[in-house]
Amino acid sequence: MTTPGLRARKKQQTKEQISHRATELFLARGFDKVTIAEIAAAADVAKMTVTNYFPRKEDLALDLGPVFTGQLAAVVRGRAPGESALAALRAAYLAAVEAQDPVIGFSGKPFATMITDSPALVARLREFHEVRETVLAEVLAEETGAAPGDITPRVAAAQLAGVQRVLFEEILRRSLAGESGDDIATALLGYARAAFDALEPGLGEYAVR
Repeated sequence: MTTPGLRARKKQQTKEQISHRATELFLARGFDKVTIAEIAAAADVAKMTVTNYFPRKEDLALDLGPVFTGQLAAVVRGRAPGESALAALRAAYLAAVEAQDPVIGFSGKPFATMITDSPALVARLREFHEVRETVLAEVLAEETGAAPGDITPRVAAAQLAGVQRVLFEEILRRSLAGESGDDIATALLGYARAAFDALEPGLGEYAVR
C-alpha cells in the first residue's frame, strides 16, 4: 500500500518534472510557441495531468509564483522581537542578493528573455507583484492591530513591496544586458541599501514586534 508520504512525494516529483520539461521547451522555443500537449509529451504525462498541476500555462514558467507572492508577508511574520517590518525585509533581501536567489529575480539572461518576450508572462508577473503587495498589507494590518479602514498598512505595503519591485526590475534589466550574477549582486547590494535607507524615516519604527 502506498503511504500518504510516498504519494505526496510522487506528486511533487511529477509536478517538478512537468515544470522542468516545460521550462526547457520555453527556453528553446519561446513561451508562446509551446503548447500544453507538447509539454505533456515531453514530461511523459497526460495533457490533463499538466493542467491539473498547472491550471494556467504561465505558472509552468513562473513556478515560484506561490513562494514569490507570500515571501514578504512570511518575512514580516517571522521577524524577531524588537525588529521592524522594514528591518526584517531589508535583512532578508540583502541575504537573498548574496545568495543570488531566483525568487528575487536572479534567473540569467535566457530566462529573463523568455519572460520579457512574452506579453502573457509579463502580465502574470505583474499580477504576482500586485498579489504580493496585497498579502503584505493584510499581514501588516494583522501584526499592527490596525482598525478596519486604516490605510496605513496598505501605504506601508505599497512602499515596501514597491522598492522590491524596482529592484526586481533592475535585476531583470541587467540580466537581459548579459551581466553575470556576481556583477548584478554587487550592484544590487548598493542599490538595495540605498532603497531601504530611503524608507527608514517613515517606516523605521513601523510594525516593530
